[in-house]
Amino acid sequence: MLVALGFLMIITFMVLIMTKKMTPLLALILVPTIFGLFTGAGFGLGDMIMDAVKDMSGTAALLMFAIMYFGIMIDVGLFDRLVSGIQKLVGNDPAKVVIGTALLTAVISLDGDGSTTFIVVTAALLPIYQRLGMSPVALTCVAGLTNGTLNIVPWGGPTARAAAALGVDAADIFVPMLPSLGIALIVIAIFAWQLGLAERRRLQRDRPEIWGTGFGGGNLTGPQGGRGGTDASPSGSSVSVLESVARKGDGSEAATMDGTVLDPHRDTLRPKMFYFNLALTVAIMVLLIVDVLPLSYLFMIGTAIALVVNFPKVNDQVKMIAAHSSEIIAVVSMVLGAAVLTGVLSGTGMVDAMSLWLVDIIPDSLGQYMAVITGLISIPATFLMSNDAFYFGILPVLTEAGAHFGVPAVDMARASITGQPVHMQSPLVPAILLLVSLSRVDLGDHHKKVLWRAAVVSLVMLASGVLFGAIHMG
Repeated sequence: MLVALGFLMIITFMVLIMTKKMTPLLALILVPTIFGLFTGAGFGLGDMIMDAVKDMSGTAALLMFAIMYFGIMIDVGLFDRLVSGIQKLVGNDPAKVVIGTALLTAVISLDGDGSTTFIVVTAALLPIYQRLGMSPVALTCVAGLTNGTLNIVPWGGPTARAAAALGVDAADIFVPMLPSLGIALIVIAIFAWQLGLAERRRLQRDRPEIWGTGFGGGNLTGPQGGRGGTDASPSGSSVSVLESVARKGDGSEAATMDGTVLDPHRDTLRPKMFYFNLALTVAIMVLLIVDVLPLSYLFMIGTAIALVVNFPKVNDQVKMIAAHSSEIIAVVSMVLGAAVLTGVLSGTGMVDAMSLWLVDIIPDSLGQYMAVITGLISIPATFLMSNDAFYFGILPVLTEAGAHFGVPAVDMARASITGQPVHMQSPLVPAILLLVSLSRVDLGDHHKKVLWRAAVVSLVMLASGVLFGAIHMG
């Protein structure tokens, strides 16, 4: 009965959130509560769930303060110089423009918010693509790949969900995967360079009267208003901010950031504090890697220092905290809501019964490879369903089954996040829909270029995770 109730509960949860009949937060709370009552747990559900809430408190604190910290760093202008520098660096060489896209996306992705990243990247670079006549599909492909790969940072969605669902520390999942992450980013850089060279050759072939055979740095003097290539969608929404340009003294044009999160006139800018904020961020990244402090406490301290130094007045501090409250509430409430699902699964014995059933049907010869199998499953599964459905519904059952074969939960968690490059391209992900909309690209054209590359990056992450010992096989 527990096996049947467990699978029925997970299926009900997944159907409700995938058909948008209920928000993930409400489904996480109500569905397990109802099915938990059917097991006869009664008022004992309260203790089960509160135990799970205590286990997840560290993850909730990490998400809260990491989101706030990187939001503050964007507000005070830490990344503005980088954006400006990349715009100057790429010049009018398509290969450099695509590499610059990967670099800018990688840095902005550190805030853990895909939508913010894509808004900044398109606002900064899409006008350059248009004026050079480049295909914006190259932009969406590289930006989607890079953001999806860096989505595994501890304060991002999948790692936080895996940590919450399995009761492990987010740092224990992420830090051993750093070599795999580095290799994946190298693969993305290779893809970006290849796409850039392809765009360079296309422009030389299709517009020899303009580009000829030479590309170099300097101001944007290429074709004006070109949408570029056959991959661009002939229709799509327009975002006026992306059309904002400023005319330079030499008559050329350059994109401006007016009206975006990097508006050069925003009140929160603190240019005099740039080097302090840079040093603080580097220090946090170093401490994160050497793992001498809990990540949640590390970002608590970092956020407090950033607020006190950049905004000495109490009223300004309150405003900055309030400015990022909606993002924090959305993510932290999801983690706490997950405590209901994980608490019921473990407390009622459902997950044990389900895992034993899986163990019975999985051949013993494959048991030691459960982590790798989970990684392979995550690639299509997270594309076809939401992260909530996979990490809170599927992963705990696979992990419990893996435990019977001696596979640690943290290895299962690490393997499960390797599918994120593919997940980010899913039409179920609002951020990718925002990216293709801002870039005026058809989702089908985006998928033609990005899906096989995303699958390669995911497989590289999984294989290198095994190679470096982050994901064990038996």
